[in-house]
Amino acid sequence: MSAFRRPAAPRSLRGRLVLGVTVLATVAVLASELVGFVVLRSWLLDRVDQQLAAFQPRPPAFDDARRPDGPPPVAGAGALPSEFRVHFYNASGQRLDHVLGSNDRPGPRLPDDEKDLGLTEGEPESVEAETGDGNWRVLLRTGPQGMRAVVALPLDTVDGATSKILWLDALLLAVTVAALLALARGVVRLGLLPLTRMERAAGAITAGRLDLRLPDTDPGTEIGRLGTVLNTMLDRLQKALQERQASEGRLRRFVADAGHELRTPLTAIQGFAQLALRSERRTERERREADRLVAQNAERMGLLVDDLQLLATLDQEPDYRREGVDLLSLAADAVSTAALQRPGHPVTLEPLGGGPDGAGAPELDVVEAVGDPHRLRQILENLLSNARTHTPPGTAVHVRVGSGPAGAGVGGTDVPGRVSPSPPFLPGTRVVVVEVADEGPGLTAHDAGHVFERFYRADPSRSRAQGGSGLGLAIAAAIAEGHGGRLELDPGHGSGATFRLVLPRP
Repeated sequence: MSAFRRPAAPRSLRGRLVLGVTVLATVAVLASELVGFVVLRSWLLDRVDQQLAAFQPRPPAFDDARRPDGPPPVAGAGALPSEFRVHFYNASGQRLDHVLGSNDRPGPRLPDDEKDLGLTEGEPESVEAETGDGNWRVLLRTGPQGMRAVVALPLDTVDGATSKILWLDALLLAVTVAALLALARGVVRLGLLPLTRMERAAGAITAGRLDLRLPDTDPGTEIGRLGTVLNTMLDRLQKALQERQASEGRLRRFVADAGHELRTPLTAIQGFAQLALRSERRTERERREADRLVAQNAERMGLLVDDLQLLATLDQEPDYRREGVDLLSLAADAVSTAALQRPGHPVTLEPLGGGPDGAGAPELDVVEAVGDPHRLRQILENLLSNARTHTPPGTAVHVRVGSGPAGAGVGGTDVPGRVSPSPPFLPGTRVVVVEVADEGPGLTAHDAGHVFERFYRADPSRSRAQGGSGLGLAIAAAIAEGHGGRLELDPGHGSGATFRLVLPRP
């Protein structure tokens, strides 16, 4: 035996809205029709009650009803006004056979004993007809010598009018519901048109058109605000996908470049090892040269592996030492070391000048930062080595140290042409700065945009002995970002490049 199941409600928003609007409108129409029906019937009954209250049987009618040998009841339309009918009860409460009024229709159903009437004098009541489905309105009156009279009027007019009203209301309700269904479907479809456009746009985005956005973004409507939020979410998702693709591309390039960098010294070591095994008639000088090249390539490969390990360590958020560092003393030590290693490149130590944004001359005596002095020294040595390697012999290099508010002149903020892999400081933030500027040819816009990438080299044919594998600036930028600062580049484009280490001032 199958269980009873409730009708399933519409699943779509459009169907639910149409159903809800139709039900609410139907309830409103029913309520209005019910109120009209009640008001009309009450008004019609009031008219009948007024007629009953205005009619009072005359005393002779009571006398005629009391005398059994009196004249018989008068029949016909002219006996009483309208369709009145009067029934009498004697002083003992027994209904008399004497009836006034027309008897061409069944009269009201009245009991033989007055006690069973249940009527209150002056208050009209409705009773059924003796036969059939008609109704009468009756009113109890008091006559002479303890007699009572029941004055009655038929409710055929009231019942007929209310019956017609009911049929008319039913027809009007059916027409209204049908019209509401048709109208509600159109209104709801028009109201949900922005959602339909969103649905189509979302389908196109799902199909692969990731640059498409939802068209309705009016902030004054709920759907418009939803479209704005969804567009913002799509922008972030697209940006995240682009960053993921870029990260995967960088990872592939990183693996390929690492393999290439390791393959070169490994191939050299393997070739000289095979040569040592095959050749038995080598001179002492050839053996020493082969051993030197093997050791040189092994050292190169070891340095590359060390750099890769350092980058991996820096990517895992290493724990830097946190102590006060005098950047002026650190820069002086790095300048002294660079002057001894490469005397062909004059290196000067200077104060940081005021920038075009109005910053005054920075402090010259004490420029302090908080960080790991060994790692910060590694950044300066890397920048000085980079300046010496990529500029012709005799090119001057200037190291400047100072502090001031972050801006276009002091550094730390993004300006046109400036490149940095790290986020900028808020303008006006107090920062400390170490600049390494050279008077060389500078960098092109293309090279400047990639200079902080791992294994990137402006001259792809350059060996490590002529400039390294392209990991130095990536390491320096990672160390700077680990200290809460950033490493940035002003390319110069023919007037020398300026690398700048910017750290928050304690």
